[in-house]
Amino acid sequence: MVAKLHYESDMPQVEIAKKLGVSTATVSRLLTRARALGIVKIEVMDLVVPDEITAQLIEALGLKRAAVIDTPSTGVLAALAAPLGNLLKEENLAKGATIGIGWGRAVREVIQAGLPRIPDARAVALNGGLQQSAPHFQINEFVRQAAEQFGGTAHFLHAPYLSSVELRDAFLSDPVVKETSGLWDKLDCAIVGIGLPHAINPPEASAATLNEQSIGGAVGDVIRHYVDRDGKLLPWEGEERMIAATPAQLQNAGLSIGVAATIEKAAGIVGAVRSGMINALVTDTSTALAILEICQEKANS
Repeated sequence: MVAKLHYESDMPQVEIAKKLGVSTATVSRLLTRARALGIVKIEVMDLVVPDEITAQLIEALGLKRAAVIDTPSTGVLAALAAPLGNLLKEENLAKGATIGIGWGRAVREVIQAGLPRIPDARAVALNGGLQQSAPHFQINEFVRQAAEQFGGTAHFLHAPYLSSVELRDAFLSDPVVKETSGLWDKLDCAIVGIGLPHAINPPEASAATLNEQSIGGAVGDVIRHYVDRDGKLLPWEGEERMIAATPAQLQNAGLSIGVAATIEKAAGIVGAVRSGMINALVTDTSTALAILEICQEKANS
């Protein structure tokens, strides 16, 4: 009872003594005994400072830029919009910059929360679309919103994510599609999400094909380019039919920003960075700590 009054009700020892009709010394002895018996456990938590973790992430992963926020109780993906905007501003993107836009929940949330003005920026779809109604697959809508917020122009991709090899060649020879895909070689910046491993991401959530789901060792993906924890690209049957920016084109972008949160994505983020497809990261403290733990495991192995 003494422990509950002091630790749960935040009652001072003097008031507890008066309430129970005992001395303050007795209350103190009872509290000490409660800790000794394990009835009360006191844990001192290390303070997590986002700026310090950001510096650690940049060093551990060799990132060009990074931003880490305190993990909010709700709405973590939307909360990544402000630090993403700061990274874009720090990059000092020139007027008319070419900015590739990927798909996924994180990309959708940060765009809805708002991106900074980048005059005349070209917002470019990085991959074709899916016959899916889920909001996180609506790539052309993300491009439209991003262009509107930048104060620039939208470059849509009216083509499927997967087609036959013959149709892929036909799509890529179409003048409108060619105009968009041609910008993939000129990316000043890319904003992409990091996919979850299929083992913990149900097929209806990712719309992955059976061939994608059967990839061994994949810890995540960037616009359906799969990686293992060491950053090795994992080819899959059907990948040659994709209409999307290639890993090499993402690697050549001036700033390729991965936007992701949740500790389940930590390994995928590490793999994506090691692959070179992203060189900047926006995340939260919980995810960042999980990433640093993976990096430490690698260093100790």
